[in-house]
Amino acid sequence: METNMQISQTHFLQHQKPYRIWKLIQIIFWIIGLAIFFALVFFPKTGVLIFWNILIPIAPALLVFATGLWRNVCPLSTTVLLPRYFNLSKRNRMSVQWQTRLQFVSILLLFIIVPLRHPIFNNNGHATAILLMMLIAIGITMGFFFEWKSAWCSTICPIHSVEKLYGEKQWLTLPNAHCTACANCSLPCPDSTPDFHPGKAHKSLLQKINALLIIGGLPGFIWGWFQVPDIQSPIPHFNALSTYGLPWIGATASIILFLFLVSFLDKKSTEILIQMYAAAGVSIYYWYRIPELFGFSKFSNDGLLISLKNSLPQWVVTLFVITIIVIFIWWLVFKKPTKKSWLIRPAFVNRNNQSIQH
Repeated sequence: METNMQISQTHFLQHQKPYRIWKLIQIIFWIIGLAIFFALVFFPKTGVLIFWNILIPIAPALLVFATGLWRNVCPLSTTVLLPRYFNLSKRNRMSVQWQTRLQFVSILLLFIIVPLRHPIFNNNGHATAILLMMLIAIGITMGFFFEWKSAWCSTICPIHSVEKLYGEKQWLTLPNAHCTACANCSLPCPDSTPDFHPGKAHKSLLQKINALLIIGGLPGFIWGWFQVPDIQSPIPHFNALSTYGLPWIGATASIILFLFLVSFLDKKSTEILIQMYAAAGVSIYYWYRIPELFGFSKFSNDGLLISLKNSLPQWVVTLFVITIIVIFIWWLVFKKPTKKSWLIRPAFVNRNNQSIQH
């Protein structure tokens, strides 16, 4: 009988060719990510345009339909996993308690960093580059101690909670381009658990708080964020009330509404409400973001990619946005569960591992 290690090796050999293809794709996206980073440093206006007005607007739609694709090619993910790839990691297994704590930190980071786009990051390539360097430093440092994606991708990454909310229903399941053997680094594994969303893991009080913050808070937070204009100044100008007031008020109101509705619902209806909140979050984002990209923002040139204001009627943009929103609502709320995970789980491997103390 084959051991788990032998099964893992057999699995890898059988999938060696597609794995190599995915590694090539990863390298290409990593080089693109590095080029964007250098653009932020040396050509800040171009870097800001590419990062905030091209890459980031694509991300929510990608997370809705193919979270696994992003999980495979994210340049930041590839970077912070380098200690593991070069066998420099101590490969400690992180306990579920610490995973939950770091996921709480990731949600706080999301709610703290995103509002800072208006006074600082949206118009400052150097500040954005510094932010990325700080996140990379945190991720790589954790990668020296903890196993695979538990170090960053499935815990403290500020985007991970959004991945879980938007990525419940998947269009396709892809091979795992990072893990050739499953070490059970994250429990449950978000990559290989079908129909996974933040509300699925709610045994502890902190897990329930995490779920409530991201499920209930995100739609209102996004709405509030779009009510705040960018500060058009080369020098960062920060005012806590104007920066955080409306986003946090929106998140709070959204959470209160969610709790009120849940109090009347059974388990099945609550699942539908979660799907509706996910659809509301991504729909609100594109309701505001697409007009911004093409010059129809109520705040001058905020978030501008290319201005079509003088060559395209606004109703065309509005119709396009409504069409996209209808697709999101159908996909996230009305479409039957796909029973697909983000990525294919590789074969398990047994190994002795230390656990983080808690």
